[in-house]
This record gives sequence, C-alpha cells and structure tokens, in this order.
Amino acid sequence: MQIRDLPYPDPGVPDARSGPRFLVWLGRQQLGGQLKALLWGTLHMSGVALLPAAVGIAVQAVVDGSGARLALAGGLIAVLGTLIALGDTMLHRSAVTNWITAAARVQQLLARKTAEMGAALTRRVAAGEITAVSTGDVERIGWFVEALSRFAAAAVTTMAVCVALVVYEPALGGVVAIGVPVLALAVLPLLPRATRRADEQRAKAGRATELASDTVAGLRVLRGIGGEELFLSRYRRASQEVRRAAVRSARMWSLISAVQVVLPGLLLIAVVRYGAGLALDGRIAVGELVTVYGAVTFLLFPLRHFEEIAMAYSFSRPSAKRAARVLGLRRTTTEKAGCAQEPLTGDLYDPESGLLAPAGRLTVVVCGDPDAAGRLADRLGGHAPLPADGESAPSALLGGVALDEVPLEAARAAVLVQDKDPVLLSGTLAELLDIPSSGAVSRDEALAAAQCGDVLDALVQSSAGAADDREEGGDPMRTRITERGRSLSGGQRQRLALARSLVADPEVLVLDEPTSAVDAHTEARIADGLHRIRAGRTTVVFASSPLLLGRAERVAFVPESEVAAVGLHRELLRGNAAYRAVVTRETDEEQRERETGRAGLTGVTPMAGIEESA
Repeated sequence: MQIRDLPYPDPGVPDARSGPRFLVWLGRQQLGGQLKALLWGTLHMSGVALLPAAVGIAVQAVVDGSGARLALAGGLIAVLGTLIALGDTMLHRSAVTNWITAAARVQQLLARKTAEMGAALTRRVAAGEITAVSTGDVERIGWFVEALSRFAAAAVTTMAVCVALVVYEPALGGVVAIGVPVLALAVLPLLPRATRRADEQRAKAGRATELASDTVAGLRVLRGIGGEELFLSRYRRASQEVRRAAVRSARMWSLISAVQVVLPGLLLIAVVRYGAGLALDGRIAVGELVTVYGAVTFLLFPLRHFEEIAMAYSFSRPSAKRAARVLGLRRTTTEKAGCAQEPLTGDLYDPESGLLAPAGRLTVVVCGDPDAAGRLADRLGGHAPLPADGESAPSALLGGVALDEVPLEAARAAVLVQDKDPVLLSGTLAELLDIPSSGAVSRDEALAAAQCGDVLDALVQSSAGAADDREEGGDPMRTRITERGRSLSGGQRQRLALARSLVADPEVLVLDEPTSAVDAHTEARIADGLHRIRAGRTTVVFASSPLLLGRAERVAFVPESEVAAVGLHRELLRGNAAYRAVVTRETDEEQRERETGRAGLTGVTPMAGIEESA
C-alpha cells in the first residue's frame, strides 16, 4: 500500500480484544510494507557493518605496503557507501510509509465506528477520549509500526555480525557474542517501571484532554454562569499532573538511555584492551584489530533501535488499548442474515416505552425529562446503548422489523434522527445540503419550510466575498459555514440542520427539540412548513411547544419511561393534569390559583382558557 493509494477501499475488521492483539493485527495488515522495510534496513545496516572490514583491509594494506589491496579496499568502501546511502534512503521511505498507512488505517476504522455507532458512541465513550484516540494515540500506534521494521533489521544484522566475528576472530568474537545479548537484555528490568510511568502519563493526559474537550464544548454556558475560572483552575491542575507524570516518565527513559551508553562503552573498552594485548603478542594483525573494533562500534548503533522499540511499544500499548476499546464497541444486537432486503416501511414502535408512531403521520412526543427524550430518540433510530446489566435493550421496530437486526445501511436509510444539538461541518451551504436523499424534496423547499430566509442573508453578509456576491445577485449556496456553524446563532444553526434533515426525506424522521432556539413566530411558521413538507411521511418530534403540539396528528405523553397517554393536544389538555402541567409549565399551586380564578367567571371554563392560551 502506497500513500497515494489512500484511503483504503476496506480497512479490514480489527482484532479489538486487547491492545497487543490489535497491534499484532495491524502488523499483519502491514506485512508487505514491513518486509520491504526489513530488506532495505538489512541492506543499509549490512553496509554499515561491512565498512569496518573494508577499513581494516585498507589499514593492513598500508602496513604491508600493498597498493593493490589498498585500491581494492578503496573501491569496496565506495561500493559500501553507495549501498548505505541507498538503503538508508529507501528504509526511511518505507518506514515512514508504514507509519502513515498504519495511522490512516486506524483513522478509517475509527471513522467507520463513529458512523456505525452514531450518537450512542459518546454515551458509551467520553468525547475527550475519542479525540485523544483519533489524534495522539493514532500517531503513537503508527510510530510503533514504523519502528518495528528498523528493529527487525537491526536484530538480523546484529546476529549476523556476532556470528561473523566469532568466525573471523574467535577470541574477540566470543567476547562480543556474549556481551551484546547482555547489553540488549540489561534494560529489561527497567522496562516495567518505565511502562507503568508511561501508562500513568497517558491516562492523565487522556483525562486532561477530556476535560479540555468538555470545557470547550460548554464554553458558552460557562461564560453565562461565570464558571470559566473554575474550569480553568481544574484544567491547570490536570495539566500540572500531566507535566509531573511526563517528567517522571522521562527520568526513567533517560536512565535507560544512560544504561545503553555506559554498558556498550564498557564493552568497547574491554574489547579494545583485550584486542590490543592480542595484537602486541602477535596473535592478531593490526588490520584485524581495527575490523573488530569497528564491528563493535557498529553494534552500538542497532542497540539504539532496541531502546527505541521498547519505548515505542511502551507508549503505543496504552494507545492501542484505548483504540481497541473504541473499535470493540458493537451495536446492541447482531444483524440477521437476509433481513431488510426491501426498504423498511410501516409503523414505528418502541417496545420499551410502548410508543407508537403510525406510518405517514406527524407524531409529537412530550417527555417530562429531556434526557429521557434523548434516549428514546436514540432507540427509535436503532442506537440504543447497552443497559448497566449488559443485556441488550429491546430494539425499535419499523413495520414489525427490529432496527438492530437489519443491516446498518438499511436502518440508516429508513430512520434519520436529528439530535438536539446537531453539528454543522465547515464548507459551503451547497456542500452542507449535498447529502443522500430521495430527491422528492428540493433544497429550496427544505430551506423555505425551515424558515431559513434570514439565515441565507446572514451567510452572504458574513462571508469573505459578501460584497462581490451581492453585486452578482448573491448566491448563498456558495457562502461558507465555519466549523460547527460558530458564526451563526443557535436558532440559525438549528434551522439549517432542520433543512438538511428535510432534504434527506427519510421514510421516518425523528427530531429532538428542532425549534427550541427560535422565537414563537418563527416556530409557528416552521410547524406549518414541517406539517406540509412531511405530509404522508412518518415524522416524530420531541417537543412540548403548543405551536407544534397543535399541528400534531397524534400526541404521546411519556412522563417517565412509558407512554402514559395518547391523543390530540386539546384532548390531553382537558383530560390529563400531568400533561397540562408539562406543556403549560405551571406549578400545582399556580394551576389551583388559576382554576379558582377562572371558575368565578361566568361562561368561561378553566380548560377553555388554557386551550386559548395554548
């Protein structure tokens, strides 16, 4: 796989049972790239390893006064230099390619899992953790994959050099063959402590990232209540904990680096001293001593790769564990083969609450608890999270077919759930509305139904080329929307999100508080537009606004976890006191005082007054 071929047509099915298993799976997927990097790395390090032999030949040729052998040694050094440069260049290219392609594979897997889980993902994993996995953790996993090929090449070359030294000069080669494995294993007792400190650092960094993400997401609310300084102080404490953990981890890795310098230095001193004695005794030639010395010096180079792979694994293992945790999430039930070959249609029913949304009608659901409304909306879209006991919750049924038992594509095509706080991605308005749809609703019709006329004007005025656009007649579809629509007000973002959902024109549309941020006049017009444009299509709206309730063909009251009453808005106002209290937002005392005052008026009943105000 080359970088130019990204993204992957299919990133594969990861082994998410644990972090190490995920790394092994990722290594198998990169097997071709790893072998290529191993071959280039072996060529590079073999050239470096053979260079001392060529230098030894040259030194011995000078001692013996042999010009032919000196020329041969010079030619050999030139060839080795070319091979070293070629191998180093291609090793770096192959290793970096492995890094980038592995990181891209993990990012594709995370993006696919995000699309699969939808809104349920952030209810099962903190948003900050998802951010940490998709940024820093992906880089660390890629680092391990990249370092693995260099480590393998270093290990192969080290074993070959040790064997060659034993054959070339048994006395010195034996010392080196025993000393190098000892050096490589000397840091093993330090690795568990270094790994624990690295894990501690990653955990604290993850918590700090989660805190920062949650703070930024709620910054507007924090400013409203004056809580900025409180959360800033919390983040300061969290960041200081990360700093202290990073310093403790760095101290341990610096100790490992020191060991990797001191012990090889001692080995080099021992070899030189022993070899000098052999040379003085005439047991080895000067050129042979130079060759052995150069080979030992070379062995210090692959030992650095041993340290790097240990560090890369220590940092990537917790990252892989977090990635595997996210990638291991599954929908609540398993798809059944052969289900939903035909488009899903019919009534939408939630067994857990007893909510029924008849096909082709506008149903408004009134919930006493906004959080419960969000959970119910997720269930209707097939995104129900697992309960605390681990058993799967009942799935919503569309036309008698469980949404969790059909292919994900079929469920998403049939039911679209718009969250209470929908996200607008950066780009032009045309790109925002360029989504898969039935084609029955044009974007102009959707924008008109969502009352986006003033939003279009605001987009043109705030765009960088607003003046030029107005001179050319103004095309709001070419204006750009900033990230998450931050340049727009809450009501404007809400209406654009509603228009996007209307353009999609799904079989079933579930809206969670789609007009909570608009004024009453705009809300009334949106209610009329929604009723008109969704005529004959199943629509479920979670709201308690009388303007929406008055246009509903069916109203369901869900005060807690089950449907308590069903009917029309006026009927429920007359006959259900709990429903009336939620819709009118009156306390029991206020209700009694109002009814007492109304009862004294001739010819006017309390219910008539409520209906009129509603």
